[in-house]
Amino acid sequence: MKPLYCFLLILFPAFVFSQQDSAATKTTTPKQDTVPATTKTAPPKQEHKSIGFGIKAGLNFTNITGASSINNGSETGYQVGLFLDPSSKSILSSRTELLYSHQGYNYATGQTTGSVFLDYITLAQLMSINITHFVQIQIGTQISYLINAKADSSNKMSTGYAPADNLLNYYNRVDFGFAGGLEVRPFMGIIVGARYNLSVTNLYKIPDLSSTSGGQTPPSYIPSSSDINFKNNLFQIYAGWRF
Repeated sequence: MKPLYCFLLILFPAFVFSQQDSAATKTTTPKQDTVPATTKTAPPKQEHKSIGFGIKAGLNFTNITGASSINNGSETGYQVGLFLDPSSKSILSSRTELLYSHQGYNYATGQTTGSVFLDYITLAQLMSINITHFVQIQIGTQISYLINAKADSSNKMSTGYAPADNLLNYYNRVDFGFAGGLEVRPFMGIIVGARYNLSVTNLYKIPDLSSTSGGQTPPSYIPSSSDINFKNNLFQIYAGWRF
């Protein structure tokens, strides 16, 4: 049932937006005035309405929470992707994003130090609160799928250099979380913003050693007990263009 709950949370902001926008359309539709037959009027101008499609890119500043045992620190990554932000005259609107996100963290244990890099495909569904035409507050949910994992260690131990296919076995491939941020639209189609993302899904899972090559033991930076509560923690800044 957990994937169903995540899916419903992703769709909820879009549903609220559609209801709000529909209500606004009904209440703002003007009545047609009766024009005398002898009066000629110019046809009304068609207002151009942008579909709100756009592109964005920026920097990720990432680490993980609940990982004091490995003395973790933050790493800098990047993000790039597409978004759909339909125009709306109401205070609420919807924002949908599809992003590629490169993120990670560094660590230091008694055996080695190094960095972990994770690549995700992320689908975010946000509800936007429009403060004039120039500022948006965005809150919502996101779900990510891990497509690649890489560990770079200063101490070349066999347990720290598992091939990518084997290393992925230690991770939960689906990551769910919440997001909130602020976006500014200074002029034309330019957008600039910042966002904080906090995952609620555990980053690691209990490793299945039978599925790894040669029965490898987990790398030293991955907890081997059942108490695996590391979670992604991500701050983003970005810029983009809205068509």
